[in-house]
Amino acid sequence: MSKLTSENITTLTPVQYLVTYISGKMSLLAEIVKIRITVMVSLTTALGYFIGVNKITFDFIFPVVGILLLACSSAALNQYQEKNSDALMDRTRNRPIPSGKIKSLNVLLITIVLLILGSLILILKTNLTALLIGLLTFYWYNGVYTPLKKKFSLAIIPGSLVGALPPLAGWAATGENIFDIKILYIALYFFVWQIPHFWLLLLVHGKDFAKGGFPVLTDRMSRKSIAVITFSMLIVTVLISAMIPVLNILNFNVTYILLLCFSVFMIYIAFGFLKSDLSRNETMKAFIGINIFTLCFITLLVFDKFIFLMFK
Repeated sequence: MSKLTSENITTLTPVQYLVTYISGKMSLLAEIVKIRITVMVSLTTALGYFIGVNKITFDFIFPVVGILLLACSSAALNQYQEKNSDALMDRTRNRPIPSGKIKSLNVLLITIVLLILGSLILILKTNLTALLIGLLTFYWYNGVYTPLKKKFSLAIIPGSLVGALPPLAGWAATGENIFDIKILYIALYFFVWQIPHFWLLLLVHGKDFAKGGFPVLTDRMSRKSIAVITFSMLIVTVLISAMIPVLNILNFNVTYILLLCFSVFMIYIAFGFLKSDLSRNETMKAFIGINIFTLCFITLLVFDKFIFLMFK
């Protein structure tokens, strides 16, 4: 559907106009809430829920949607917080606020509405623990990590707690003990995964981050040194996933075999990255690779538990 303009608006039927208008607003909202990132957050929440649940119900929708709305609220607030920095960077200057697609105040209103909706779903349909974990994630991202990025080039390390908390919220929604070693181990995976995930982006966009006023590790270390550390973290991420059977989280041997196959492929990608010239294309291959690996990790664990519950 084409974008509404003064030239084509008169040629549209009322229905076409309405569809185009709604489509444009939904597309803008998706940009504001960084939908690709926030959907990933909801998937990790679902993973935590399915690992903890003992029967199949549709109740998983409530923690997943609740945490998704909080994540969307957090992403919207981040757009407001970093609007000035975003305007300085090539990578982000076309985001909704710096590009003038929406006013800052409207983004704050969206933040508040999503925060309230997500909180209500969690407190009414899950439990207080899940809500508190969701709110802690919101606070940690916007109140700790976001301002810390302006001061500390290694802010991603404490900031990675944001990735570890959503699966914990999903687990808490089942009523299970949040200090259970199984969910803490899953949380560890997502904590570690975020570090190479970010540093790969840093190798691609380091100069752009610096233009935005962020202290970057590339100003303190050589790209090759960062690549070696990133490679090491990629391997650690894979090894953590490979140790899953020790905790009796998986129910079928075939799941572990598939996970090992994906792990071998990810290690191959990691070594290819380390031996490369660290060009944009080679670095993005590793970035896409670790994200696909994590998506496969989530999918395998969820389906493993789902199939087990169906036939137990």
